[in-house]
Amino acid sequence: MASGVTLSNPEELPIELLHGELVCSGILKGKDDDPNDLLSKLEFIGFSTGYRLIERLLKDSPRFKDELDTVKFICKDFWMALYKKQIDNLRTNHQGTYVLQDNSFKFLSKISATKQYLEQGPKFLAYTCGIIRGALANLGVLSVVIAETSTMPSCRFHITIQRAT
Repeated sequence: MASGVTLSNPEELPIELLHGELVCSGILKGKDDDPNDLLSKLEFIGFSTGYRLIERLLKDSPRFKDELDTVKFICKDFWMALYKKQIDNLRTNHQGTYVLQDNSFKFLSKISATKQYLEQGPKFLAYTCGIIRGALANLGVLSVVIAETSTMPSCRFHITIQRAT
C-alpha cells in the first residue's frame, strides 16, 4: 500500500472499528461535557462486556482457587481471547495489587505516539479497564482498574483488589 497503512486481520477489524467509534463518538458528542463522564461511560460499557465475556468463556469451567490464579487467567487466556496475545508482564506485591503490562496494546498501536495522542490515551484505555474489572467481578474479585501510558503503544493496567472490611 502506498499510504503505509497496515490493515488489521479481517477477523479483528469489527472490534477495532467498534472500539474506535465508541471513543470518537464520545469525544465528539461530549466536547463541552466533563471528560470524566466519557471515561465513566466507556468504562461501564467495558464492564458489561467483560462480565458477559467471562460467562461465555468459563461457562463449564470450575472457579479458580485463589486471586492470583484468577489474575493469571486474565493475563493469559482472557487476553488471548480478546487481543490474540498474552499480557507481556505481570507484577504483584502479593497484597492485592497487580500490574499488567502490554508492550504493544492493540488500541494504542493504531494511533500516533505524539504528545497530543498521549494525552488522549486514557480514552482509548477506559473501555479495557472496564473489561478487566467486569471479568474480575464475575469471577468474584471486586477491583479498581486504572490504566497508564507513558510511551505509545505500551500501557499498564493497575488492578487493586477491594477487600471486604
